[in-house]
Amino acid sequence: MGLTGALVFAGIGLVSGTDETSTLGPLTLLVVLLGVPPAGVITFFLAGAVAKHMTHAIPTTLLGIPGDTTAVPLLEDARAMRRIGAPHIALRKALAGGLLSAAIAVPVSVGVASLLAPFAEPVQEVIPYVFVAVALLVAYFSPGRWAAVAGLAPFTLAIAALSGFAQGVLDKPLSISFFLGIAIGPLVIDLLIAGSRSGRGTLPRSAGKAFSLAPEAVASYRWFPNPFRVLTRRQAGTTAAVAAVTSTTFMLSPVATAVMAGEVVGARIKHPYQRLSTLMSVKNGTTESTYIAETLIPLIAFGLPLSPVAAGPAAALFNAPPVFTVEGRVHNLHTLLSTWQFLVFGLLAVAIAALVVYPLAMRHARTASAWVARRISHEALIGAFAGLICVVAWYEGGVLGLLVTVAVGALAGAFHRLLGMTSGAQYMAFYVATLFVPLLTT
Repeated sequence: MGLTGALVFAGIGLVSGTDETSTLGPLTLLVVLLGVPPAGVITFFLAGAVAKHMTHAIPTTLLGIPGDTTAVPLLEDARAMRRIGAPHIALRKALAGGLLSAAIAVPVSVGVASLLAPFAEPVQEVIPYVFVAVALLVAYFSPGRWAAVAGLAPFTLAIAALSGFAQGVLDKPLSISFFLGIAIGPLVIDLLIAGSRSGRGTLPRSAGKAFSLAPEAVASYRWFPNPFRVLTRRQAGTTAAVAAVTSTTFMLSPVATAVMAGEVVGARIKHPYQRLSTLMSVKNGTTESTYIAETLIPLIAFGLPLSPVAAGPAAALFNAPPVFTVEGRVHNLHTLLSTWQFLVFGLLAVAIAALVVYPLAMRHARTASAWVARRISHEALIGAFAGLICVVAWYEGGVLGLLVTVAVGALAGAFHRLLGMTSGAQYMAFYVATLFVPLLTT
């Protein structure tokens, strides 16, 4: 399963704009619902995440367009490297930094989770209130800041009302349909606006986009380029230190953490080229370390999705009824795998991505980018995932499950576009709606 996840998401990472929430999340959910053993589920997810965060650097550095949301912090530095004629160096620094950070993040995250594990029972006793606090925190760090915080109340009440209506009709609660609706929120709202006569004018298009692909430099590395030879000693040390620090946090979004890490590191390097190349390594490494930490720490320590990544792309590892659940008694990978198993399978996932994806991305990045740009339709890929989401929603709730997914998608997309509320905050609002709001009526 780790090899499957690495290969699938290495290919998806080459396509710009393929956000993890709408790709990694639904496929992981499908893997869980198909009955894959717990070890296979965690290996699939982590190998896919590590591989995608390697290949997302390819369109970011060579095409000048972000591979996904977490690649946005790299964009400005990547464009600066393109202007000085060194996009291939930017790519190799980003790939080497990502691999080094992923290898460090797994043991550090497992260690931090072990330290927090004794607090699991007190946290689980006050789960509804914990989700309220985390939702407010995550919303505050959304792009909309206070607007996102203010929007939590109406969004939560709307989700609670829709959830209660669906449960009354089906005599069972829906959860997967809500998760999928939030995942495709930006897509749904864009489609609705494009179909509106008054809204279509806000999406102007004059011609097809043209991209310039940077030339390929002659590769001087063997089949497996040593990250410590790609990076200078100072770059390797800085990247490793940042990875170790960011692997201890799990409450901030990966994008915000990457931006902050870049600001701190960049302020200490005066030479322009050294600063840019170091930032490519540090920022891409931070996307790897934060993603792993935000998945493993809450999963191992609490079994609850208490981070933006855990509540978003990794949500299926925590809550995927009827296989996994956090309502009532926690039953998910937290209870099915031991700490040592998380460490072993986490390192195995990183090793698979390193052996399969890393060398191919290093040596054949331009060829793969050119093929994807010419042969792969971005709309077709998004359409395939939309079809998968419809199938899974129908599986959970039939026609009503599908309608709930579309309704939640429209609502979530509107809050994302108008109030700057991220999907992580919206996922937290779902848990508030299902766990905290019912307490207000008793």
